[in-house]
Amino acid sequence: MIDFRRSVAALAVAVSVGGMLGAAAVPARAQTLRAVMNSDVKILDPIWTTAYVQRAFGYMVWDTLFAVDEKFEVKPQMVDKYDVSADQLTWTFTLRDGLVWSDGKPVTSEDCIASIKRWGARDSMGQKMMVSVAGFEAVDARTFKMKMKEPYGLVLQSLGKPSANVPFMMPKKTADTDPMQQIKVEDVIGSGPFIFVAKEWKPGETVVFVKNTTYKPRAEPPSGLAGAKLAKVDRVEWVWIPDAQTQVAALQNGEIDMIESPGMDLLPLMAKDKNIKLFDYNPLGNQYALRFNTLFKPFDNPKIRYAASVALGQEEFLKATIGDAKYYKVCKPMFVCGTPLETDAGMQDVLNQNAAKAREILKEAGYDGTPVVLLQSTDLGVLTNLSPVAKQQLEAAGFKVDVQSMDWQTVVSRRTKKDPPDKGGWNAFFTSWAAADILNPVMAGFFNTACDKAMFGWPCDETIEKMRDQFAKETDPAKQKQIVVDLQKYWVEHPTHINVGQWYQPFALSTKIDGVMVAPVTVFWNMTKK
Repeated sequence: MIDFRRSVAALAVAVSVGGMLGAAAVPARAQTLRAVMNSDVKILDPIWTTAYVQRAFGYMVWDTLFAVDEKFEVKPQMVDKYDVSADQLTWTFTLRDGLVWSDGKPVTSEDCIASIKRWGARDSMGQKMMVSVAGFEAVDARTFKMKMKEPYGLVLQSLGKPSANVPFMMPKKTADTDPMQQIKVEDVIGSGPFIFVAKEWKPGETVVFVKNTTYKPRAEPPSGLAGAKLAKVDRVEWVWIPDAQTQVAALQNGEIDMIESPGMDLLPLMAKDKNIKLFDYNPLGNQYALRFNTLFKPFDNPKIRYAASVALGQEEFLKATIGDAKYYKVCKPMFVCGTPLETDAGMQDVLNQNAAKAREILKEAGYDGTPVVLLQSTDLGVLTNLSPVAKQQLEAAGFKVDVQSMDWQTVVSRRTKKDPPDKGGWNAFFTSWAAADILNPVMAGFFNTACDKAMFGWPCDETIEKMRDQFAKETDPAKQKQIVVDLQKYWVEHPTHINVGQWYQPFALSTKIDGVMVAPVTVFWNMTKK
């Protein structure tokens, strides 16, 4: 672990940032906000991965064509105006005037077209939209058209989706990177409110951003992820401190200003500190998920995946990770309790921790004792205890489980590998989705069952894909709800993942920090420091 105090002291005297073009020297009395995020940053590409620290990195550096406000309504962001033809086959977008990249070059239609294509190759919702796209046309430097093969009901919702993968706009050179490869450090050139300082990036220690003085905000007030993105501090430093208690001590001592994911067991302590405030930035919360790798035994067999869902029960997971019932909810529905698509349809026989029933199903399915290689993240407190609980519940039902421990960024890299589990691959891992990522079956990445085009785990299921297509093209909310009911009933016996509970995570902030946005993701614009 780094010597945090010495590191902060060294950073505090730094007055020149250099790095990317457009990053001006920091004034001698620059206002710096220091935060501990949910994970260290070893990857810079928010299109290549859905990990939330990379998503937060993306919102610092890049901007989006559309964004959702605090009511989850889609609003123009980089777009000045847009139009759809009467037959709904041609969408025309015109960018706002004056948008430039941090290297001084103007943002163009060609940049946006390339960015949509790269995002659409990786993102679940983007893939579904791109199936209906016939092609693009750059009308001029600021205007482009997206031509459809057929009307598609989720265009704006797709281009304005708030969370991973976010359709961030990047320069064409960057966006031309193979979607299956990470972008290069030197290609992190954005048009967002902050600029990444590449020369000060130290994986395992710090990530540094400075205010983008060339950024042109919208005129509307900030709301959710929409409106004006005003950088009100000169510099933001993400300082990595893996130990939760050390994080709190640093916050109490004024060495940092914010903890994105404070240890849940430490919340009562922080609530008593008059210099710390807890801020619930995401009222819809999050959902834990156990993801299956369907390429290899035993989870290539849907009946064995079903047996796992019968073996597991949510409350032990939530008690082991969150503890305080004020911050969690036992919630079986796949599309988030408290939202329009919540339904219990088909869920009555799963997530009841029924080991005896699961054993019967495993026997019927022909389970041969193949070990389940379960990846465990050790440096994210809200994930660490999930794997031991799963091991206990699955082994009670007759599974053999091999828990392999590593830091979260290693999990993020390893989960992309299609190697056999005994050759460095995997069978399952735990993650968590913000509610904003899983509000419907097209948006929710783990419902993508398009084989090699699906997210890591790579499930293939034509029935689920047909239902997702139906949902995407349906405009009647009542009919959409019925599609979800039918999908969930089918999905229960053909699961791609398992929902192990809903939970809520407040920020821990110094009382010197104001202006934090209520939004489904972590953003740093509008923040001020006294």
